[in-house]
Amino acid sequence: MLTYKECLDLCGLEPGEVEAIAEHEHVEPIVAAALGNYLITHDGEQKIRKIIMDDIEKAEASGDKAHCAVLKQVLEHFVASHKV
Repeated sequence: MLTYKECLDLCGLEPGEVEAIAEHEHVEPIVAAALGNYLITHDGEQKIRKIIMDDIEKAEASGDKAHCAVLKQVLEHFVASHKV
């Protein structure tokens, strides 16, 4: 059986990106890693970008500046690392 870390290493995304997907989709991180892997291997980078942007909007709306800052860094890294 694979561990979460092994799944994370294989999915092609950084931990923050997987956490953003998990937050947005209300799923466990292991499920988010699988979903993220599917999306990046099936031209879904724009969908992941949108997910992270939605999470940023939600954090801004709730006044969670610290989480918003983290998510903005996640988005910046994702855009720089993937064909978005």
